[in-house]
Amino acid sequence: MSTEDNSAPSWSITGETGIQGPIQGSRYHRAATEEWQPTATPGFWIKPLFAEAGHGEKTFLMKVDPGAFAVSHTHAGELEQLFVLEGSFFDQDRTLNVGDYCCRAPDAAHIAGSEHGALLLVMYTRR
Repeated sequence: MSTEDNSAPSWSITGETGIQGPIQGSRYHRAATEEWQPTATPGFWIKPLFAEAGHGEKTFLMKVDPGAFAVSHTHAGELEQLFVLEGSFFDQDRTLNVGDYCCRAPDAAHIAGSEHGALLLVMYTRR
């Protein structure tokens, strides 16, 4: 279906949006007021929610445009978790719908995409 490209970068959180760890007590962030940030893959957009570089943790919302597709790639050293909030999202094994969850081992190669569009909650943890 696609050519494997393990050199594709992991999703990254840059800029001043979202909450930067470590934190004490409760912190709040109004993601609805933030603009979607483009990623290196066309049709994939993120809104950073949390980043803790010291522990290798990242949490963000990801919007996937209808028809967007990412070739086979890995997230080097990062455990990936995603939860489908709207629409549907697919990898090489299955299509995930609203309420579906996926946990992917560090360095596991996978494709990603959405036929009709999707909104995901995505979390990365570096081991």
